[in-house]
Amino acid sequence: MIVGFAVSLGFTPVSRQIAMRLGVVDKPNEARKTHKDHKPMMGGLAILVALTLSVLLFSPPQHIRELVAIISGAGILALVGLIDDRYQLSWRVRFGVQFLAAAILIFFGIQIRLFGIPLIDIPITLIWVVALTNATNFLDNMDGLTAGLSAIGAGWFLLIAITQGQILVSMLAAAILGSAVGFLAYNFAPSSTFMGDMGALPLGFLLATLAIKLNFGSQPLNVTWMIPPLVIALPIFDINLVVWTRLREGRSPTEGGRDHTSHRLQAIGFNARQTLFILYGMCLLFGGVGFLVSIVPSIYGFAIGAFSLTVLVLLWLGMWWIRAKYQKPTAIGT
Repeated sequence: MIVGFAVSLGFTPVSRQIAMRLGVVDKPNEARKTHKDHKPMMGGLAILVALTLSVLLFSPPQHIRELVAIISGAGILALVGLIDDRYQLSWRVRFGVQFLAAAILIFFGIQIRLFGIPLIDIPITLIWVVALTNATNFLDNMDGLTAGLSAIGAGWFLLIAITQGQILVSMLAAAILGSAVGFLAYNFAPSSTFMGDMGALPLGFLLATLAIKLNFGSQPLNVTWMIPPLVIALPIFDINLVVWTRLREGRSPTEGGRDHTSHRLQAIGFNARQTLFILYGMCLLFGGVGFLVSIVPSIYGFAIGAFSLTVLVLLWLGMWWIRAKYQKPTAIGT
């Protein structure tokens, strides 16, 4: 965690200069964006370098194979994210590479084993990884949001993994936490650099991988399945909200729009910083619930988890009400 933080903190200014030289910048657009100058978009390079170095420096030999697979998948996504930030790839290309990264995990034995039937578990793994990769990318719509939520989610995964004695998940979560916080020093509003798809895609991929690798031994599945969705509730909540909104309004899910959770909170009067802290609070709260479910007796864990998921459904309905009352369905895309 310390190495990831230090390397990310030190290398982010370098990645910023590289981005400016290569022209990988987010240009001002009064119709869609709030910043007034060109923002470099290669913060993801600093994050990836930092977590890769920190993981490889401290990896026990028995975990090297899996870690190489995980870092390889994240690296492929960072590369396609960089190209997309610079040249705007089609959604088909992006999805194809995301499925490739998920397939690398499966090839190395990192997959969901929910039913014990490969023909069912493998497609679920592919969908989970690709969906969460995109969910984290979707949330990268305001300063500090994706880096902050990734750090909070990784922090809760770290605590849960420690209680379960899981070395691989603990190491990877610590590396993500440190690297994300190091970058956040430059990305917190008002930011001097963005992570771009180069950072958001790998972070989503890594969080999805942490969720897959968590193991709760003999604890009942009807309780433990709720823990990862609670820890990373915000990206799951937001991508479902956005996709269903766009489909309902006759728009493509890949089109973009001011229909994210953050935009809806701002529509009812919260400013950018207040919105950010509300969303951080949501991540902390539901991550804490996920941690609680993982350590209490299963009968209490199920009740707590079920109640929390019900609260998320009510919040989801509340966001629909905000959309109907305070936002025009034809909001300008972002």
